[in-house]
Amino acid sequence: MFGLEGKVAFVTGCGSQSAGWGNGKAIAVLFARRGAAVYGVDVNREAAEETRRIVEGEGGTFVVGVGDVTDRAAVDALVADCVARLGRVDILVNNVGHSLPGDPATMTEEAWDSQIDVNLKSAFLCCKAVLPRMEAQGKGVIVSIASTAAIRYTGKPQAGYAAAKAGLVQFSRVVAIDYARRGVRLNCVLPGLMDTPLVEKIAQDFASRETGMDRDAFYRRRHGQVPMGRMGEAWDVANAALFLASDESKYITGTEILVDGGLCAAARG
Repeated sequence: MFGLEGKVAFVTGCGSQSAGWGNGKAIAVLFARRGAAVYGVDVNREAAEETRRIVEGEGGTFVVGVGDVTDRAAVDALVADCVARLGRVDILVNNVGHSLPGDPATMTEEAWDSQIDVNLKSAFLCCKAVLPRMEAQGKGVIVSIASTAAIRYTGKPQAGYAAAKAGLVQFSRVVAIDYARRGVRLNCVLPGLMDTPLVEKIAQDFASRETGMDRDAFYRRRHGQVPMGRMGEAWDVANAALFLASDESKYITGTEILVDGGLCAAARG
């Protein structure tokens, strides 16, 4: 089950900012383990190369693409390179994302624009590049990594991030209906509180400020917010993405999978 043999997966944000497993890195490695040839994109070459070394060390196929997926010319070139080297694009994973704090009164216009570009425009550009190819093939799958911030207040002001991720969810729903009869499925994964290298960096930064809370206290608070009593990990996100990318989900489109340990259900009461 959940095999991806013979498929080519185009995964954005395939590297981790530091040691450990981020969502994109775990997705790329898991897809390769399930038989996909992976074209991994990251703006940081060394991060992508680290993922490539893991995949190739396990006998898988991985091609590195370096570029900014908020830039149309870069995206078009990356997709063309993927097709030239691997033959096609069967699966697109829109994984690039980043959160900046602030409400409309406190955010700069530049911060707002960057949140829309990284979290939403990147997915639009990647879809724009791959959808005609998938339609010509008569089959394709797009999985976008959104966030529970798309559907609930997370307890902190992040208006740009929440708006962009909500836009990504609705974008995926609408395009899923448009392409339902063309053989292309689109779905989203909505992670909640996850334990990733980025969160570790936030914890270290948080502890370095005058907050009265050290790194361990920061982690205890995050674990305690989740009904299951712990944060999730990148592999939880990767497994959900694998299901949506596989033929086992062939009758699923235009929807979302929550990967949040019950966080949203608890908020709804």
